[in-house]
Amino acid sequence: MSGAAHRALIAVVALAATVLAPAHATSAAAAATPVPDPSVVTWAASADRLGEAPSDRSYRLVVRTSVGGSGMRIRVSNAFGDRPLVIGSAYAGLRKSGARLVTGSNRKLRFDRAASVTLAPGEIRYSDPLPGRTEAGSDLAVSLYVRTAGGPATGHGMALQTSYATAGDHAAEERDAAYTEQIGSWFYLDAVSVDTGPGAVVTLGDSITDGWQSTTDKNLRWPDFLARRLHGTPGSTVQGVANAGISGNQVLVDGAGQSALARLDRDVLSLPGVRTVVLFEGVNDIKSHSGVTAASLTAGYRRIIDRAHAAGKCVVGATVLPYQGWSEWDPQGDAVRMEVNEWIRTSGAVDAVADFDKVLRSPYNPQRLLPTFDGGDHLHPNDKGMQAMADSIDLGDLECDGASG
Repeated sequence: MSGAAHRALIAVVALAATVLAPAHATSAAAAATPVPDPSVVTWAASADRLGEAPSDRSYRLVVRTSVGGSGMRIRVSNAFGDRPLVIGSAYAGLRKSGARLVTGSNRKLRFDRAASVTLAPGEIRYSDPLPGRTEAGSDLAVSLYVRTAGGPATGHGMALQTSYATAGDHAAEERDAAYTEQIGSWFYLDAVSVDTGPGAVVTLGDSITDGWQSTTDKNLRWPDFLARRLHGTPGSTVQGVANAGISGNQVLVDGAGQSALARLDRDVLSLPGVRTVVLFEGVNDIKSHSGVTAASLTAGYRRIIDRAHAAGKCVVGATVLPYQGWSEWDPQGDAVRMEVNEWIRTSGAVDAVADFDKVLRSPYNPQRLLPTFDGGDHLHPNDKGMQAMADSIDLGDLECDGASG
């Protein structure tokens, strides 16, 4: 994909987005209903503004859990809305195939024991816990009937997962007949949690973390591979994985989604049970030709690291991948990238390093991705590259009980 085509994709994903989000969006996490300590995030997708929100519409949203547990809750978000959002009913079941659910699995969710919930502009709410156990690696289908909406919709644009929508209230139905529209975004749902022993890691990133160039509907983003590794490691104290990637995202400025600095509280630190943050951003700042220097970018990293440490989280810093061959590459930007990577490796600011650059770069030209890992646009790894990234992480670096710095 050319640089122009990718930018066009980001424009579609962030339909109607403005450079500066409404003031309430940055503080939306503070409005979230707190959840008990045993709750741990098992799935997440960072919210953005997705264009005009229709009323009287049902969404069947398919998500993959990373860790199992009892007391499942969903988190619904009106973070970018400018008027009340009324969710008339909500259900959660197991997906059998397409929009069809496993018979008998679709169960009603409640909010403070009520069947419906109204979210004020900027508000985020958790459902009540659902009795029974949710297993790791499940295709969970969360069905939301949006009775009343309007203005900007809140959701995650590039899901790389087929979900479904239809007019009217069909949230309770387990059959798929009504769900004739396929959609590639998640609407209003931004997290799922369960009560479990192990904690979670959240991956803060851009389109590479969001999964661009990985195979749609196969859960082959690098955080998905990491979740499978953690689940297969007996005794691991970290098994939940939350993906906080937004395609086109930058550390320092808003654009394709709020900047990493602006969305850190809502998309990362407010998620339950998080012990460690993998910080993997920066390439969009560098290739934007906006005059970003290594000093300004690492200062932004330092602010994220300090805030994560203050919240008791450890931070794994991931080095920025090479991208020669992408339309926005130039030697000046690559020099910034290499300086930033050296800071990540040697500054001691992070608690551990995931050296993705070293793992995926070509030994013959370290400014390029190794062809076997290149998704074809010379910036985004393919499925093999995604797996190599996840396999390169020292799982011991994620076993964190809180940072001292």
